[in-house]
Amino acid sequence: MNKLIIDATKEKIFLIIITKDNKYNIEHENTKNNYEKMMLLINEFLNLNKLNLKDISQIYVNRGPGSFAGIRNSLSTIKAIHLAKKIDYFCFSFRDFNIVKDAKYEDVPQLCEKFTVKKNLIKPIYLS
Repeated sequence: MNKLIIDATKEKIFLIIITKDNKYNIEHENTKNNYEKMMLLINEFLNLNKLNLKDISQIYVNRGPGSFAGIRNSLSTIKAIHLAKKIDYFCFSFRDFNIVKDAKYEDVPQLCEKFTVKKNLIKPIYLS
């Protein structure tokens, strides 16, 4: 089961793939141009690691708090992937895990399970 984690809430767009044996990550500038090509960035990252969407079993996307545009675009992209490919997604916030010190992206799948983050549910947290 390969997992894809996406975070576009901060200064950088962060992508990580967790496979059975490895972890791969990449960052991109958090710009309007990159928001508009989010799906291209994801596909390029998957191809770079010799994977494609059919190899991903779950997607985790940070729902905030953070950049309105980053959250909106990442959630829209993930919702489209879910509709097209039927890949379940989890919208998390590191606030969901606030009792865990130093939570890392690699920990997100286990933390979502531990804290019973519901799948296929979007509740964004925007900064005002």
